[in-house]
Amino acid sequence: MCGITGWVDYRQDLAGQGELADALTQTMACRGPDASGVWTGAHAVLGHRRLSIIDLETGMQPMSAPEAVITYSGEVYNFRELRDELRGLGHSFGTTSDTEVVLRAYLEWGEDFVERLNGMYAFAIWDTRTEELLLVRDRIGIKPLYYYPTAAGVLFGSEPKAILRHPDVEAVVDLDGLREMFTIVKTPEHAVFRGMYEVRPGSVVRVTRDGLTKRRYWRLESHEHTDDLDTTIANVRALLEDIVERQLFADVPVGTLLSGGLDSSAVTALAASRTGELPAFSVDFTGHDDRFEANVQWEDPDTPFAIEVAKRVGAEHVTIMLSNDDILDPSVRRATLVAQDLPISTGDMEYSLYLLCRAVRERVTVALSGEAADELFGGYTWFHDQDAVNNGSFPWHHPFEKAGGIGALKEVGLWERLGLGEYIRHRYDEAMAEVPVLAGETGLEARMRAVSYLNLTRWENFLLDRKDRISMAVGLEVRVPFCDHRLVEYVFNAPWAMKTFDGREKSLLRAAMRGVLPDSVLDRKKNPYPSTQDDKYEVALREQVEKLCTTGSPVLQLVSEEGIRRLLARPDGAYVMGGPWAARAVLERLIEFNTWMTEYDVRLVLSDED
Repeated sequence: MCGITGWVDYRQDLAGQGELADALTQTMACRGPDASGVWTGAHAVLGHRRLSIIDLETGMQPMSAPEAVITYSGEVYNFRELRDELRGLGHSFGTTSDTEVVLRAYLEWGEDFVERLNGMYAFAIWDTRTEELLLVRDRIGIKPLYYYPTAAGVLFGSEPKAILRHPDVEAVVDLDGLREMFTIVKTPEHAVFRGMYEVRPGSVVRVTRDGLTKRRYWRLESHEHTDDLDTTIANVRALLEDIVERQLFADVPVGTLLSGGLDSSAVTALAASRTGELPAFSVDFTGHDDRFEANVQWEDPDTPFAIEVAKRVGAEHVTIMLSNDDILDPSVRRATLVAQDLPISTGDMEYSLYLLCRAVRERVTVALSGEAADELFGGYTWFHDQDAVNNGSFPWHHPFEKAGGIGALKEVGLWERLGLGEYIRHRYDEAMAEVPVLAGETGLEARMRAVSYLNLTRWENFLLDRKDRISMAVGLEVRVPFCDHRLVEYVFNAPWAMKTFDGREKSLLRAAMRGVLPDSVLDRKKNPYPSTQDDKYEVALREQVEKLCTTGSPVLQLVSEEGIRRLLARPDGAYVMGGPWAARAVLERLIEFNTWMTEYDVRLVLSDED
């Protein structure tokens, strides 16, 4: 896993721009702490920061052949099969890295080679013969990739900070950017900063002297599911076994992130069955068991279940214990902000995730995670709440609306000022227009196909970006087996009645893991990522927000002091639930927004006409 960046300009000679290219590259140092490299040509420069995972000695980048140069981030899990095939076609290899396989695959099959890749990746290939650039992102959007078109070419990077480092780029956020930040709709290609875009998952962006073109090489499609229930369960299990085995491959230590829920427990069990004892890491808060109170999101504490799973499957359980002081540490909060380039969205969950990843990195370089199983198998509460399913909007907004998040945005004046309701409706209509319809499918099955599509293409991309940015800020590669496109395609097309055949959430996954995991875990209600319930954390947040009510605070460009005080007037205990739209997270975001405006020297444009 690595950080990539680069610059194409057809109007000037970039051969002498090595110093600037290096400056862009160094913004990615956290993503690649092991090595750095820059390639310069007449009209292109490519930069690379390396986190060494496979072929530690010879897999340096940017990697070049006479015909092309690549800067690559990610892992292609079927690279060994592809390498054998390419050898049969006459290619020879000087390294054992997957990077060289990707480069050789491009030289053999051209742009269509991307359809042969299985993995998580974002890369750029500069063809020295045609002077054309390809920007490629994996099917699901696990690895980030941004670009900024210019009058004479393009700038690109794994993260916005690489592009913003260029002297010709200003950090400007307009109304649509702010709307994107505060609504959690994760519009494909939208990068918040004006003039900047994300490469859409499953897409190729081609840059030539004639301009820029985009092509999607993969998208979710609807097909009739012909397997019966027993066959479907068996296929889910077989796919997961193959996926986890592939994703364990590395030349560095590997572990898992284990919450004690079904998803991470399944990954840990399958990984341990192939490697023997491996470390499995959990996060918890000091005094959490004593303070814990069940609510709409959390039914019970995680740690006892994680311990039970580790004992059952033979993994080494490691608990990372955090305190209020840890998650309120200014250096932790700043590091999390810098990692994401934007104000945080899910409150203390992001700070604790950063601290978890930092501690995990002391033991391993690669960790497998259960991310995306809820979106795929229907695990969230909003899949099973008819009001959320049928509310005519993004279903994940519904529980946070009930928890007071929308009210908090209204109290500080953001809802009306930014036109958030209208923006959400517009983006929802766009997303629904994309849903692949299955001929003859009606009623609940058709609606749940749409809900699944929204979760897999919007909500999950929000979470994947968060997980990638925070883990890579400490040089930890997180792999996500449930995002393998073969599993996604298969389960997406299984009927909703089959996904809930026993009247529960994630029926297919629980059935596939029956006999492997303890029944206590298989039958446990889904819990979100843990969040502190310590009242003292809320008190500390209130004190920090009070400090924003002073003349000159940057956040007062966006919200009024009166609005902030209305939010603070909520009674004690109104902030207990975490999540991106919960009231407590709105407090967090106001604090982070203030720091972000200063750290990034952001210019806000608060008019649609500007």
